[in-house]
Amino acid sequence: MPAPQIIWFRNDLRLADQAAVRAAARAGPVVALYVLDDHRPAPDSAPEGWRQGWAMGAAQRWWLHHSLASLAKDLKALGGCLVLRRGRSAEVVPAVAAEVGAGAVHCLGRVEPWARADEAAVAARVRLHVHDGVALVRPESVLTGTGGRYRIFTPWWRRMLEQMSPGQPWGAPEAIDFVGDVASDRLEDWGLLPMRPNWAKGFDVWTPGEAGAAARLADFVGRASAYDRTRNLPSVEGTSRLSPHLAMGEISVRTVWRAVEGAVGEAGEPFLRELGWRDFAANILDLFPDHGEVPGRAVFERFGFLEDSEALAAWQQGRTGYPVVDAGMRQLWGEGWMHNRVRMIAASFLTKHLLIDWRHGERWFWDCLVDADLAANSLGWQWVMGSGVDSSPFNRVFAPVGQSAKFEAADYIRRWVPELRSLDDKAIHAPWEHGGVRCYPPPIVGHEAARARALDAFGVARAGV
Repeated sequence: MPAPQIIWFRNDLRLADQAAVRAAARAGPVVALYVLDDHRPAPDSAPEGWRQGWAMGAAQRWWLHHSLASLAKDLKALGGCLVLRRGRSAEVVPAVAAEVGAGAVHCLGRVEPWARADEAAVAARVRLHVHDGVALVRPESVLTGTGGRYRIFTPWWRRMLEQMSPGQPWGAPEAIDFVGDVASDRLEDWGLLPMRPNWAKGFDVWTPGEAGAAARLADFVGRASAYDRTRNLPSVEGTSRLSPHLAMGEISVRTVWRAVEGAVGEAGEPFLRELGWRDFAANILDLFPDHGEVPGRAVFERFGFLEDSEALAAWQQGRTGYPVVDAGMRQLWGEGWMHNRVRMIAASFLTKHLLIDWRHGERWFWDCLVDADLAANSLGWQWVMGSGVDSSPFNRVFAPVGQSAKFEAADYIRRWVPELRSLDDKAIHAPWEHGGVRCYPPPIVGHEAARARALDAFGVARAGV
């Protein structure tokens, strides 16, 4: 009789197009295992003040609870169960393997430094098969003509397209032979959901789980041809909202690619390019495991950030006096997600208008985003800051009022900043220029003065003073 096989689920909570599930189910009876492991240390190269690690944030823990419940339901329909354990993966996975006499452990490979360390530690004690499936391509497989790694997106994208042809995704197994009677924690005992007050009450706009991901994709495919025209408009449903499903691995990226490509052909290229950006972020994190803590450009190691707890709190709470920034930050708190264009505006405002360290923003997003992903989060923040190996120039300072008007954010602001609902489309982007609103604060900093201050700080850093 074949030895039991363990499927070690991590951020890949699906049955369809899941190589670890497929391989394990073919090799023998299966134990489906998820380990809640909060040991996610920062690399040793991280600056001392930024070594608190990357335990899953509160918003994503809410998502995890519901995603695990969904996966458990799907496994139950096949006659099995999801085994839940809490602790260090490096210890728990081999322990479960010993309990059931497993012949092998199967997982999907990841690029986060703690995930790589866990894989190495498990492989030292049990037979571990690490399968592809988190990204379109393995980061180390996209190489220059001389065998090097790309650090700039555009040439990486071109090369990736030359060698990448996503195969057809597999369906979920119709049957799996499971190992019975394996001890498991109760999901309810993990305390992943918020206690009173329930700050996640607005998260009901989401449906975590594999079925929810499929429904979200089906909805987007019908709108994908308009993506390039609408993706920057926060007042309309122009984006896919697939990011949390992809972050938790409830749907494979090649399933998304194939569905969009098949539905709209060349018109889907702008969206497929964003999927490529996701893979590129993994490439950068693989090259620089400390990218979440260390700037990619040395000049920013001596940048004169300000320590301003009041300004940081105003930004976090959506009361900066700039409506589009405040709308975005309130959406982040209310839904655990923020429109991508507004993410860039809000990030630029924190780092350049307020001169607050980008890592404070990165950490706030990590705790508040249901789609938190270290590679994408760190790349995004360093891109806006101008500190990344591939980033916008520092002197690109988003003007919140101009961005708000250009991308027609009026209705978006009315939804998330109800104090301003009575203002017309002209006044709502800069209410202080039209008499203001009594219950809404004035700008905490002026745009032109803030921009000048930011450029002065950058000049000082470049001079090495």
